[in-house]
Amino acid sequence: MDLIRLSLCGDVMPGRGVDQILPHPGNPSLHEHFLRDARSYVVAAEARNGPITCPVGFAWPWGDALRALAAAAPDVRVINLESSITRCDDFAPHKGVHYRMSPDNVRCLSAGRPDVCNLANNHVLDFGRQGLADTLHALSLAGLRWVGAGHDDAEARRPVVLGTSHGRVVVFGYGAASSGIPAGWAATSRRSGVNFLPDLSDRRAAEITGEIRERTRPGDVVIVSLHWGTNWQYHVGADQVRFAHQLIDGGVHVVHGHSSHHPRPIEIYHDRLVLYGCGDFIDDYEGIPGYEQYRDDLRLLFFASLATSGELVDLRMLPMQARQMRLHPASPSDAEWLRATLARVSACFGTAVSLSDGALLARPRA
Repeated sequence: MDLIRLSLCGDVMPGRGVDQILPHPGNPSLHEHFLRDARSYVVAAEARNGPITCPVGFAWPWGDALRALAAAAPDVRVINLESSITRCDDFAPHKGVHYRMSPDNVRCLSAGRPDVCNLANNHVLDFGRQGLADTLHALSLAGLRWVGAGHDDAEARRPVVLGTSHGRVVVFGYGAASSGIPAGWAATSRRSGVNFLPDLSDRRAAEITGEIRERTRPGDVVIVSLHWGTNWQYHVGADQVRFAHQLIDGGVHVVHGHSSHHPRPIEIYHDRLVLYGCGDFIDDYEGIPGYEQYRDDLRLLFFASLATSGELVDLRMLPMQARQMRLHPASPSDAEWLRATLARVSACFGTAVSLSDGALLARPRA
């Protein structure tokens, strides 16, 4: 059987503390309630897992994930890039957390070789529209493609079309208000911004699927990368479930959900994949207390194999753990914790999760 192989991961956040350990750290100033220096996140990580010899190489945050990606050899790699790439000091008002990475560190992103970076999220305009312009410029210079944001709404809505040896993959990016994206960040015909969803209504779903039909052709595999939902909970609201189902019924093959800081339930709906939340992948949360019950130090790298018609054939998830702001293979006990947790929260969606040779496998329950 001919297959199209995808790698999908959640939030890649190379700003703030991660930026500070890379070869060209930017201004560490923060406007947070309790911290004013991004290097404080490095100190917290070192207190948890030992010293980090700085500067690290550009590939450091990806760690052993790079070896796993090379071995899997996916046709398409999709990430959610949740950070501005800018030197701008124009902190967005009324926000408690801001992420930025120095443009001189963009090779950290290139190290993961993403084919598509979703930018429709609640941090890409943390440094205003100048910060967004800088981000788009930095990605362009690095040869990295993006969806979900742009200099105007036409660019923000534009998908990325990728050719593979077994057919085209088309990726769209959207960001929902429920993830914390301010309405004022929406792109318009005269203003840069994100591809914004003010709600998850039936009307919005119909608009999206209509637009997808206009922009794709028969035989395309369609991915919707969607920033949505609240943080720090496993519950998936009925509006999200209905919206995901409407997208699938309207022709989408994969719903790539993100925003939650930990993995959320998995559903295989009509033989198509819905990831309600992929969790964080790269960030500087190591050592931050408060949500230990969610084990946000544990990460998942999702490998999905699809038939050329878009149906899910296989979903394999590689458990990783962040230590010293670098990804390492999770221990057997941590992998089992992830399996049990995902199995529990996904059971109501009819999904079973097993553990085999260090990887998690998801399939419909018998």
